[in-house]
Amino acid sequence: MPLPFLTADRAFDHAVDEPLPFEDRDRWRRPYRPGPWRVGAAALLLLLASYVLVAAVIIAAAETPQAGAIFFGAALLVISCALRLLRVGIWVSARGVRQVGFFRTRTASWEASVSVRTVQQPVRWLGLPRSVQGQALLLVRRDRVQEYVTPLMTTHNADFLARTEAFDRAADTIEAWAAEYGRAA
Repeated sequence: MPLPFLTADRAFDHAVDEPLPFEDRDRWRRPYRPGPWRVGAAALLLLLASYVLVAAVIIAAAETPQAGAIFFGAALLVISCALRLLRVGIWVSARGVRQVGFFRTRTASWEASVSVRTVQQPVRWLGLPRSVQGQALLLVRRDRVQEYVTPLMTTHNADFLARTEAFDRAADTIEAWAAEYGRAA
């Protein structure tokens, strides 16, 4: 009894000429996966939001609906913070590089950039004031003073802490995007 749905060669029977979704160069995408620190913090925030939602239901049933609505609003705020925390990072497209922060997003076109390079320098540990020796990916732009270049990402941020191989792959990918699209302008 043949089972064609279990065979590996069935995927090659139908050739599809459509490009895969990740082949769209104009779409913003992250060249790496979010790190365990970032995902863990977002998971804890979502866990907290679930407790606040349960509290909102209990308060709305036991007391006034207005108090329950306040707790429901607080839960929505915590959920939106968790989702924004997952969105933080570096995103690239054919148009440029986008540094998404928790409160602010900065976009630089490839045409405005002079170089993208990895350097060894003191970097902030998990965004805190304490600095340690590590690597940073710097984007040097034409319209900025080169002494005050802020790093795009570091080996000690929430995405790459204790994951130096992932940092190297992501830095190489972003440098390749810069080399490919910086010259095309």
